[in-house]
Amino acid sequence: MFPFDRPLDPSAGRLVECVPNFSTGRDRPAIAAITQAIRRVEGVRLLHVDVGEGANRTVVTFVGEPSAVVEAAYRGVQTAAEVIDMRTHHGAHPRIGATDVLPLIPLRGISLAECGRLANELARRIGDELSVPVFLYEAASPTGRRLEQCRRGEYEALAERVSEADYGPLVWSEHVARTGATVVGARPFLLAVNFTLNTRSVDVAQAIARRLRTSGYRGVPGQLPAVKAIGWYIEEYRRAQVSMNLCDLSRTSLRAAYEATCQAAREQGVAVSGTEIIGLVPQSQLDGVDDPVSYYRLDELRPFNPREKVIELAAGL
Repeated sequence: MFPFDRPLDPSAGRLVECVPNFSTGRDRPAIAAITQAIRRVEGVRLLHVDVGEGANRTVVTFVGEPSAVVEAAYRGVQTAAEVIDMRTHHGAHPRIGATDVLPLIPLRGISLAECGRLANELARRIGDELSVPVFLYEAASPTGRRLEQCRRGEYEALAERVSEADYGPLVWSEHVARTGATVVGARPFLLAVNFTLNTRSVDVAQAIARRLRTSGYRGVPGQLPAVKAIGWYIEEYRRAQVSMNLCDLSRTSLRAAYEATCQAAREQGVAVSGTEIIGLVPQSQLDGVDDPVSYYRLDELRPFNPREKVIELAAGL
C-alpha cells in the first residue's frame, strides 16, 4: 500500500523531516490519498506510515530538501481537508483537526530557527489558500506556545477558540467544522512511544503517566524530564497504554522511559508487555542492549523491522 522506493538525492546538503499527524486510522482510501499526495512531490522521500486504528490517527514521516518538504506538507494538509470530516471523528488521541499537528524538524544543514520561519510560511499558506485555522507552536511561535496549549479543549472547543488562531479564518463556519484546525510548528526530534500494559485499566495507565510525565499532577512534579505522557485504552489491542513523547532524548532516553515505566507498573501490580514505537527511532536509542527487540518487546503488537523503523536505515543516512 505504501511504496517507499524513491531515494534521496545524495548531494542534498539540507534535509528537513516532517511528521504530520492525520485524524484517521480507519479509512484506508483516505490514508492512501494523503500519502500519495505527499509522495508526488519531487525531492521528498516517504519513510514511514504508522496507522493507528484504535487511536484513529495516522503518523506520516517524510524527509527531503526544505522547499520540497514544505510543498509536500501543504499537499498533505490539502488532501486531508478533502477526505477527513472532523464532525464525525472519534478516537483515543487528543486532536483538533484533520491534520492535527504538523512539525518541521531540522535533520541536516538547517537550523531550528530556519525551520520555524518555514513553518510560518507554510502556516500562512494553509490559512490563506485552504481556509484552515492554524495555530503555531514551539519554535514557530513567537511565544514558544506548547502543543497542548494549542490543542486545549480539542476539536470540541474549537468553535470557541478559533478566534485565537495565528492564520486562516477566525470565525466558525461549516468549512471549519469539517476541517478543524491545524497546529504547525518546528521542533527538535522527539520520540513517540506507547508502553502497553497487561491490563485494561485506564486508571492504572493514567496513574503511571501522571507519576512519570514532567508536568506531574496537582502540583507534584513528575519523575522524568522532558516527557509528556497520557494513559488510554486501545480497543484494537484490548490493553491500556502509557503514551509518551520523549521531547529531549539527551535528558530522557527510550531506555530510561521504559525502565521507569516498568518500575511504576510493578508498583501498580501490573507489567509492561510491549513497546510500540510511533514513527521512527534513532539507532542510538536502540544501542546499549544486546537485543533491543527482545529487551523492549518491540514486536509484541506487530513486527518490528529496523529497515522501516530506524531513521538512519529508512532514510539511507
